[in-house]
Amino acid sequence: MKAFGAVRGLRTLSREKSDTLLLLGACCLVLLPHLSRLPLWIAPACALLLAARAWLTFSGRRMPSRWLLVPVALLAMAGVYASYRTLLGRDAGVAMLSLLLTFKLLEMHAKRDLFVALFLSLFLVLASFFYSQSIATALLTVAAVVLILTTLLSFQYTGAVPPLRKRLRLGATILGLAAPLTLVLFLLFPRVQGPLWGLPADAHAGRTGMSDTMSPGNISRLALSDEIAFRVLFDGRPPAQPQLYWRGIVLGHFDGRTWREMPAQGGPESIGLNVRGAPLRYQVTLEPHGREWLFALETPATVPTVAGNPARVNGDLQIMSASPVRERLRYDAASYLDAGLQSDTDPARMRRWLQLPAGLNPRTLAFAEELRRRHARPEAQMEAVLRHFRSENFRYTLEPPPLGQQGIDEFLFDTRAGFCEHYSGAYVFLMRALGIPARVVTGYQGGEINPADGYMTVRQSDAHAWAEAWLPGRGWVRVDPTAAVAPDRVERNLGSVVPRQAFGGLITLDPERNLFAAQWLRLRHQWEAIGNGWNQWVLNYTPQRQLDLVRSLGFTDVSWRTLLWLMLVLGSVALAVAVLPLILRQARRDPLQNVYERFCKLMARRGLPRLPHEGPRAYAARIAAADLPLAAQKRAALARFLEVYEAMRYGAGARPGSPGPQLSQLKSLLAECR
Repeated sequence: MKAFGAVRGLRTLSREKSDTLLLLGACCLVLLPHLSRLPLWIAPACALLLAARAWLTFSGRRMPSRWLLVPVALLAMAGVYASYRTLLGRDAGVAMLSLLLTFKLLEMHAKRDLFVALFLSLFLVLASFFYSQSIATALLTVAAVVLILTTLLSFQYTGAVPPLRKRLRLGATILGLAAPLTLVLFLLFPRVQGPLWGLPADAHAGRTGMSDTMSPGNISRLALSDEIAFRVLFDGRPPAQPQLYWRGIVLGHFDGRTWREMPAQGGPESIGLNVRGAPLRYQVTLEPHGREWLFALETPATVPTVAGNPARVNGDLQIMSASPVRERLRYDAASYLDAGLQSDTDPARMRRWLQLPAGLNPRTLAFAEELRRRHARPEAQMEAVLRHFRSENFRYTLEPPPLGQQGIDEFLFDTRAGFCEHYSGAYVFLMRALGIPARVVTGYQGGEINPADGYMTVRQSDAHAWAEAWLPGRGWVRVDPTAAVAPDRVERNLGSVVPRQAFGGLITLDPERNLFAAQWLRLRHQWEAIGNGWNQWVLNYTPQRQLDLVRSLGFTDVSWRTLLWLMLVLGSVALAVAVLPLILRQARRDPLQNVYERFCKLMARRGLPRLPHEGPRAYAARIAAADLPLAAQKRAALARFLEVYEAMRYGAGARPGSPGPQLSQLKSLLAECR
């Protein structure tokens, strides 16, 4: 019964309280997506200010004095500066706007203050696109704008207020009327290269992904992330899973714990490719990761063309962009699946790939010396190391024991448990100890075809490290020592060795054994396909795509003038489509009512406005009883006007909208009343 009473109480709120409650709800919806990105103290501060505004409204108390608000607001701004060490930039700006919006709600005294609060809300809605441009963000933005428009409409009513459902529908209709023109502007407004919602500096903080170094644990941490690294659309049938090695960073310098990129040699290095067969063509949609490298299947046949961010390929077959990848990129690529690299290079140039730190891992060095005595040929030595991994009870795990200063020794002879970075690093160390040039390559291995749209999805959990060894006459040969320990990792995916989890690790996703898991993966595939379509057709609507669209309409020479004229014409059509039905549906104004309203305005100027409940006869009686300083002829015209109007509106045979021939008489009487 108490719950029913609470609902009934909400329905009987006063006009001011119900409108204020709607305003607070709109502000909460606007602030919600920002609070998780702001310092921890801002969320409770905003909640406290909103609660204070609601309490003041429902208790009927006065707003706090500005002498109280100004010091508290300055203290909050000082807190923002202490959190960010600046008042400029994206994050600090959004934090200040969030606090200022809630402070503004505590000093609203006029309708102008309402407009300021709602405009601040709209700006914060737009600011959410600085952080995310996903479908969820767009849907939340639409909901927030509809609620803001509904709030604005609610404060504009002067008489009876329609139910909330009708006001929400009207707010959604207003937003829908803007949709045709918005679509035209999106398609035809001259676009610049680069993202619309881009900001420098702090706008690109927090990107995660592959690192330019490798040490025990950094790739295994990525294996816990289900975030998408990139998507691939193949021109034809995709390769088999063991061929899906997405080359990224080549690491050659080892300090005993961490592998880093090898310093570049003086002068350009020859790539020296020997290819067999035709290249495989595909398109990559790369998510932002904040670094310069691009990913492609081994071995890349061409340098990808990236608009506004030219790429290059160095001698180690690393594809590097000119500037960090801070926005989603899409590029076409081609790769040879069967190729040799630097097979004719002078062995003397490979000595730099033999570097080892001095005085470390003596047991590994002794093991390498033993292998050298038993096997003379480099190929046999390489196979002996892989056979050692297979036969000595090594384990593939995401949680290997920690390693000390002699990390390679401890891994090979003590713990024998590790992830791909352990196996690739130990293998390269052994190769170098055997006198075979070797290096570590990091990137991604594998991928999952989404049956909903045909794109291959490569996730951060597919991050992988493998080895390359150089042999005279053959060049660099890829060796994946992880496959010797956990062949399913390469043949299938990481989930076949370490099952992926969902719902915070409560449910292990094994679609081959669990019907629920299969349904969950199917829903995830469909949602990711929708997100990929959003990325491809909305967020990646580039200037080139815009030009292709205009050319498809029959325009050959496309310039910014062409776009402007086309946008003007189609924008006018869109406006007509939105506005013309409203004009046609608008009820024709009753001419009789128009004349009567003019009479009422005339009497209002003379100090006798018509009351809302007053009919023409009662109005005439009140006018006659009033002592108006008018001539007798005008007083008679006033009485006669109301008598004729009453007969025309309510007399026998009167029809609304059909005033008949007496309308001219009524207009003449109105002229006499002036």
